[in-house]
Amino acid sequence: MHKFGRAVVKYRIPILVLAILLLIPSYLGMMHTRINYDMLDYLPSDMDTVAGQNIMLDKFGKGGFSFVIVEGMSDKDVAALETKLEAVPHVADVLWYDDLLSLNVPKELLPEKYYDKFVSGDATILAVFFDSATSADETIEAVTQIRSVAGEQCFVSGMSAMVTDLKALCEKEEPIYVGIAVLCALAAMMLLLDSWIAPVLFLVSIGIAILWNMGTNWFLGEISYITKALAAVLQLAVTMDYSIFLWHSYSEQKQYLSDRNEAMAVAIDATFTSVLGSSITTIAGFLALCFMSYTMGTDLGIVMAKGVLLGVISCITTLPSLLLIFDKLLEKTRHRSVIPRMTGLAGVVTKRWWLFLIIAAIVLVPAAIGYARTPVYYDLTKVLSGTNTEGDDFRFLQANNKLRDDFNISTTHMILCSADMSHKDAKAMLNEIDAVDGVQYSLGYDSVAGGLLPEDVVPADVRETLKSGDYQLILINSAYTVSTDECNAQIDSINAILKKYDSTGMLIGEAPCTKDLIQVTNHDFSVVTWISIAAVFVIIALVLKNISLPFVLVAVIELAIFINLGIPYYTNFALPFIAPVCISTIQLGSTVDYAILMTTRYKKERGDGCGKKEAVTTALATSIPSIIVSALSFFAATFGVGVYSDISIISSMCSLMARGAIVSMLCVVFVLPALFMLLDKVICKTGSGFLIKKKQEVSL
Repeated sequence: MHKFGRAVVKYRIPILVLAILLLIPSYLGMMHTRINYDMLDYLPSDMDTVAGQNIMLDKFGKGGFSFVIVEGMSDKDVAALETKLEAVPHVADVLWYDDLLSLNVPKELLPEKYYDKFVSGDATILAVFFDSATSADETIEAVTQIRSVAGEQCFVSGMSAMVTDLKALCEKEEPIYVGIAVLCALAAMMLLLDSWIAPVLFLVSIGIAILWNMGTNWFLGEISYITKALAAVLQLAVTMDYSIFLWHSYSEQKQYLSDRNEAMAVAIDATFTSVLGSSITTIAGFLALCFMSYTMGTDLGIVMAKGVLLGVISCITTLPSLLLIFDKLLEKTRHRSVIPRMTGLAGVVTKRWWLFLIIAAIVLVPAAIGYARTPVYYDLTKVLSGTNTEGDDFRFLQANNKLRDDFNISTTHMILCSADMSHKDAKAMLNEIDAVDGVQYSLGYDSVAGGLLPEDVVPADVRETLKSGDYQLILINSAYTVSTDECNAQIDSINAILKKYDSTGMLIGEAPCTKDLIQVTNHDFSVVTWISIAAVFVIIALVLKNISLPFVLVAVIELAIFINLGIPYYTNFALPFIAPVCISTIQLGSTVDYAILMTTRYKKERGDGCGKKEAVTTALATSIPSIIVSALSFFAATFGVGVYSDISIISSMCSLMARGAIVSMLCVVFVLPALFMLLDKVICKTGSGFLIKKKQEVSL
């Protein structure tokens, strides 16, 4: 490895040139990586709800669906608007009152149950079907054009409208996320490290690695908006440690070696060795997300694991080159770190170690209770109710609120069933569905034919909208909010009725997909948590060559995770469904490094023949500064984004990561040394590398 370090030093200029040239294909790759804003798109493809959506698009020519609410317009103006909406590219069909009866027939002649569904005060609703998927780029553009055509009197509801608003906000906020993370991390490192310029070079090196990572996402085809928003911030926070390791190692070697090139070669060797174990646990944590059946975990896991790997590569190639080139400037701009010596604090912790174990045991109980009961939400419309706004400024929320308040419609389910179902059975099925709690009304071909209108006068465009080939489409408007217990019970009831009349029928839409999402992610949480624990356990055992230490280190970080994810229960703060499963793995993989750092020094001191208390005290005193810098840099890179973001998923996850870094730091500093004091004999007897010199002295 020392040869590698010398090669990096020798070819530092070509390495920098190559690193910069690679930014060109990286930029092109970023520009050609599609961003997916639909979180329901990551459900397993074999689910009925997903299969039904695909059938509706492939066989029916309909993908996304929205209600358009129009206020203060005459019937003729609405009819003219309908014609304009039908002309918008990728609008498949628009269904309104005049599709059922001529405008010459007064609305009051419609049966009251149908009249009330089209009209409320001066508001009218039109059902718009798109010929592209809910979150497809074409659908997003169609929603934008509908808003432009209809003007201020028009409100577009539904998932497609939400995705449109979400995309606009993400594109606005994402550059600001990076800016906030960079400035906060830069300020923290300038304060905590002993150089004003080194943190700038760290960020240049990490920034290059981030661009490499984002550019290579092109091979994945697309990534989720959550991955795009978090990747840069998270890669910055997680890989900052590697740069700090190299800086400390380089500074130390310069004290012993007069040749700065040789000092850097040795530093690269030492850094790679220390970073290897650290990065492997982090990569394992991210790769554990790939075992989620909800494939957004795979999306985030692959991108972030790749980002950590590229961060390591940049740390041992690009950063050394930068440090050597700017070495004179770095020496001129050094300053004293604000972190004091930690010998006193270390002595207190090892002297009163039993007290910290008692505190940890007491805290564990409420933390575990909160961890198990932390409220989560699955309603994706809440994704834009961030910390800086009540959400009323978002146009899709305005439309959803008007739809709920004026028409008592909170969500719309869709049924795909056989077009050959008899009129009698279809009518009976629709009547049973209408009787389900919370169902406002159902609208299908058979509720129009022979019900609203004689079958022989049903307009052709209505027939084409509601029947196509082997399938017929039924709309069910519900007063219940997506993901609530009432809505999920309603879905079960409707599904039971549907299967009674058509065993191949499928219930689809936002609410049925969300119900599947709840079941999938509940299972995923357990699977991913145990896989990440097992992977980190094995890595620690191999790196430290000890069988008991993995139990100790994982237990300490899991305590920190319990505390972090348990706090929302006591503050009555609901988390987005994806947050707990992601945070538990990310916090474990990225902050267990703090524990490994201290444990490595503890093992060295015991191996050198130091007594238990002396070894633990020395390990703690020497590790605290590095742990503080690492944790506060992680905190700084994520906390500002959590405060700023109006996207609740991004805000929640960044806030949790920031708090998790601090909680893990406190647990490692106060609880881990106490466990070393308690379990020293067990640790020494269950691994190699402890008490080596002491044994040698006895043998002499």
